[in-house]
Amino acid sequence: MLQHLNRKHPLYSKTGGPSPETSKSSQLRMDRYVRTSTSCSTEQAAEFSDSILNMIVTDMHPLSMVEDDGFKAMISTFNPKYELPSRPFFMKKIETNYECIKGKLKKSLKETDSIALTTDIWTSVATEAYLGVTCHYLGEDWEMLSHCLTTMPLEERHTAANIAEWVEDVTSKFDIPPEKIKAVVHDNGANVVAAAKILQERHGWASVRCAGHTLNLVVQSSLKIHQAISKCVAAGRCLVEHFKKSELACTKLKEKQKQMGTKTNMLVQDVCTRWNSTYQMLSRLLEQRWPVTGALSDPAVTQRGKHYLDLKPEQWNLIEELSQVLQPFDAATVFLSGQHYVTLSALPQLVHKLKNNIQTPEFETAPVRSFQAHATEQITARWQGLTEFTPESPNITLLAAALDSRFRKLKFLPADQVFKVQSTVQTMALAVATKKQPKQPTASENGTSSTVHDSPEAHAKRVTSFLDIRLQLQ
Repeated sequence: MLQHLNRKHPLYSKTGGPSPETSKSSQLRMDRYVRTSTSCSTEQAAEFSDSILNMIVTDMHPLSMVEDDGFKAMISTFNPKYELPSRPFFMKKIETNYECIKGKLKKSLKETDSIALTTDIWTSVATEAYLGVTCHYLGEDWEMLSHCLTTMPLEERHTAANIAEWVEDVTSKFDIPPEKIKAVVHDNGANVVAAAKILQERHGWASVRCAGHTLNLVVQSSLKIHQAISKCVAAGRCLVEHFKKSELACTKLKEKQKQMGTKTNMLVQDVCTRWNSTYQMLSRLLEQRWPVTGALSDPAVTQRGKHYLDLKPEQWNLIEELSQVLQPFDAATVFLSGQHYVTLSALPQLVHKLKNNIQTPEFETAPVRSFQAHATEQITARWQGLTEFTPESPNITLLAAALDSRFRKLKFLPADQVFKVQSTVQTMALAVATKKQPKQPTASENGTSSTVHDSPEAHAKRVTSFLDIRLQLQ
């Protein structure tokens, strides 16, 4: 027995007891499995609390989460010595951090000269109305910055006067002088449009309708112009809902996708408030046409006499043509949804190209031709003043396009309109250049009777700068 222990279990020495070497090494290995509780310093506790607060704010978790038993158990597992603060503690920390960030934002807005606002009224899932106001401006290195100023609940009527007052209150809260705000971007709601008009009359803020929202109205209206299109979209929506609700149908669809070598993409359900989701739904159906048809033809999925879910051949043809005519609208919507670049200067060229693109293809089906005609009419009507320009009341959209190196030649305008826009930009540029010139001492300041003019070098520099701007615009 002793030989067996010495040979098989080196923990024991020849005398039957543990050897010093093996005992020591064994003790070291056991320490790895014994967890020692370390104390939590004040600095560590503050770091843990800040990390929890950052998680709550970043992921928009409710503050009540810190009172949940599961969350407390998880934190205790990480560090049993850390005492999780209460809910009021985190509430106070959020308020303190908000004031700190608000102060930094005020300082940043104070250093900029021009600010644009976007505003929107929306309703939550709980049918509570909110007003969102976001500011946009250029930071260092011409980087566009955007900050949400408020998402405030609305308890009063959404009248134009109230909306205008709410927006003014938000700008006052962040100490933004009215003269710094150049434009307000908003949707096409009658009350919001009227509110923007009030703000324009009071402060001179340009009223700019959201191009993405306008484009949504154009497509939504055009999709309803022909009954065949409405029925086709409704049938496609019903088909997608069937696969979303039926686990058996969804499983069969995956099987058919593998058998036919088709992409294993899920069908897309559209949303009534976003037209491009309808385009995505139709495009995905077209992509998965044969796997969908194969799954529906399986008796286990579709009972005999209930093949009405599958689309008719003419509806599939209509979906194919609709996907083609909607593709330019989808590309325009994606571009207009950008958050890190300016889109206003591209709007005139985009609208011009969009009208040409939807008119060019010749489709066979009458419903799609009706869509083309109606969409063209809608674009013309909703952006009828887009290319109108008068020096007395400049169109800021055309001014932005003239300052954009991609569209500065304004090829989408008649020659006389191009001349007006470029002349206005040149006049504005010269005014800015003159304003930035250092003030010259007057005669009284010099104690002489003659007026002191710019030096020849300074005058030549200003004229050269003006000529450079003219050459760039031509």
